[in-house]
Amino acid sequence: MNIHSGLRFPAGMLSLALAASLCLAVDTHIWEQSDQSDFTRGTPKHLSIRSDGHLTLAPAFKELDSTTVPYLWAMAQDSKGTLYYAGGAPTGATARIFALAPGGKARSFADVPGLEIHALAVDAQDRLYAAVLPDAKVYRIDKAGKPQLLFDVKCKYIWAMVFDRSGNLFIGTGDSGVIYEITPDGKGREFAHTAEAHVRSLTIDAAGNVIAGTEPSGLVLRISPEGQSFVLFQTGKREVTAVAEREGAIYATGVGTKPATVTGPAPVLPSTPAAVSATGTPRIGTAPPAPAPPVGSLSAAVTGGSELYRIQKDGFPERLWESSSDIAYAIAFDSAGHPLVGTGNKGIIYRIDSDQLSTQLLNAPPTQVTAFLEGRNGVLYAATGNVGNVYSIGPGLESTGALESEVLDANTFAYWGKAHITSTANGGSLTLEARSGNLNNPQHDWSAWSRVGLSDLGGQIEAPAARFLQYRLTLSRSSSGPSPEVSVVDIPYLPKNVAPKVRHIEMGPFNYREAPASSSLERTVMPSGSPATISLPAIGQRKSAPATSSAEPISAATLQYSKGFITARWSASDSDGDSLIFKVEIKGSHETRWRLLKDKLQDRYYAFDSSSFADGEYVIRVTASDAPGNAADNALSSSLISDPFIIDNTPPEIAVRSITKEGPHCVLAFTAKDALSWIDKAEYSVNGGEWRLLLPVNKLTDSRILDYRLEADAGQLIAIRVFDEDDNVSVKQMSLQ
Repeated sequence: MNIHSGLRFPAGMLSLALAASLCLAVDTHIWEQSDQSDFTRGTPKHLSIRSDGHLTLAPAFKELDSTTVPYLWAMAQDSKGTLYYAGGAPTGATARIFALAPGGKARSFADVPGLEIHALAVDAQDRLYAAVLPDAKVYRIDKAGKPQLLFDVKCKYIWAMVFDRSGNLFIGTGDSGVIYEITPDGKGREFAHTAEAHVRSLTIDAAGNVIAGTEPSGLVLRISPEGQSFVLFQTGKREVTAVAEREGAIYATGVGTKPATVTGPAPVLPSTPAAVSATGTPRIGTAPPAPAPPVGSLSAAVTGGSELYRIQKDGFPERLWESSSDIAYAIAFDSAGHPLVGTGNKGIIYRIDSDQLSTQLLNAPPTQVTAFLEGRNGVLYAATGNVGNVYSIGPGLESTGALESEVLDANTFAYWGKAHITSTANGGSLTLEARSGNLNNPQHDWSAWSRVGLSDLGGQIEAPAARFLQYRLTLSRSSSGPSPEVSVVDIPYLPKNVAPKVRHIEMGPFNYREAPASSSLERTVMPSGSPATISLPAIGQRKSAPATSSAEPISAATLQYSKGFITARWSASDSDGDSLIFKVEIKGSHETRWRLLKDKLQDRYYAFDSSSFADGEYVIRVTASDAPGNAADNALSSSLISDPFIIDNTPPEIAVRSITKEGPHCVLAFTAKDALSWIDKAEYSVNGGEWRLLLPVNKLTDSRILDYRLEADAGQLIAIRVFDEDDNVSVKQMSLQ
């Protein structure tokens, strides 16, 4: 979902638009839908979505049969146009073949011993062949639907079958990776040994060579009519699920992550043909056993995605398309020669328009498109899995298609503007509707769909103001015309302005203020021992004793000693993302009139000199305003008042209670007292010597009034100094007599 503020700019002004967005605040947001991902997050019906975000009508897509089997894996068509299709399930005793004659109804044609059928083929005499697994066998089905065993391969799997122009039937197997050939007279032989575990796909090229895709090395092989093998391409995937030939180029789909142990293909050697009977056992050795894939669908747990490759006539391979999540099962071509890829597990059929563009041509309701068959008059047939259906695709387009968009969440109550669509009608029409609501599920208690009257100046959305919005875009073509094309849908909206919030206010330690690195503020350690620089934790995480810091850069949370200054810090937020300015005011706790300290402040901290204020208890009020991002009559503000804090710039009092002589010594008793702050510490000096700490009589500095007792030799000159917690200091000097 693309949402931005402001106006749309021509491509040539993009840099200017970006620069302007840094300095100009705007109110209007634009919901832009222009990428393939934008449209696929909605619900398209009868629409194709190109990778650059263009919407068009999809090819006509019609369900021909919904079978009783969970998966269909193979299709074939005879010269009369009868379509055969089969699959199965990993349970049961027989696999069923279905037939659909032109203009007729689908029917059950044959039941073949075995769990699944993964390959069908029709010869020049319109005889149907079916390969079953496991315990791989090839059956020929007569016109009455009765299966006759033609070839017992004596392996587990048959994955593919294809006839060449001479009527030879080639069979791709697993788990021995052997390709077998059955000649027109019914004789079977080993044609090539691939040294792979599985031959998963087969086709015949223009020169009569067999093209095979393998597993687990992901090879594309070319095998000459004499059985000479050559690796055309080692893909980066584990399994080549489909191969096809078009105008001399070979196309192949690779899926899955290749095992770490597969570092390169073993040499692919031509094998000496071994004669076998039509129903007999090949008299050859077998390849080392390999783990067999499960019967049934390719697992949804297959990782590594899919790729489509094209191997040009001169042997140069290139990757045309890739997906990190789709599993490619089948390849076909449209009337323009573009390759089509049938995938799972979302049932998407892709058209590869170029090495830069692809199109999500359509979505089959089942989750897997497992096989294609190019039929007559430009019709393409598709078989599916989960569930086993058969569909026709094309040759024309759907007459109408629609997209229900994803739901726009404006994050707050919003007003809707004029929708703009970038499109080419091509003789067709576009219809836009919209609806809105205040629940994120549009199926419940939303407004009804309302039509948007489109024009060159856009169309006003009449849906009620709300938090959520959805549009429905319908494309319709003329009876014989091409599809309309849509590339961009823009919907402006204005969120109702929400007042910013000041979340928290903290008053920093007395006598500290923020200071930039170039500041010349005093940095010496005070006689009280207060550090020159302190670092405070994030707002709301204050600790009892801030950590000292002499190396960290000065910032809003790094304060420097400056006698009499107090720093206020605060956190604030605006759900609209507006820029904020702040006003800071102060008053005594019992006063009613606020006095301005600073207005139009962009920083989220402020330091002021407390020495201009009388001692007492005060509070700070911080007001946040979103005026920079809103018109004057639409700007909002809110305030927060701090907890009370003390301003104390008056030093403690030192009151001598008594001086008494005890032998050669004198005992000085005095009281330190402060009106507002706790006493922090007391020190004494004898005859101008160094200052020494003096503890209170009770050993604790826990009050605004503390008693002290000092014993010294008679005749000494004693100096006393007392600090309160705000670093105010009093000094008193006397001679002990």
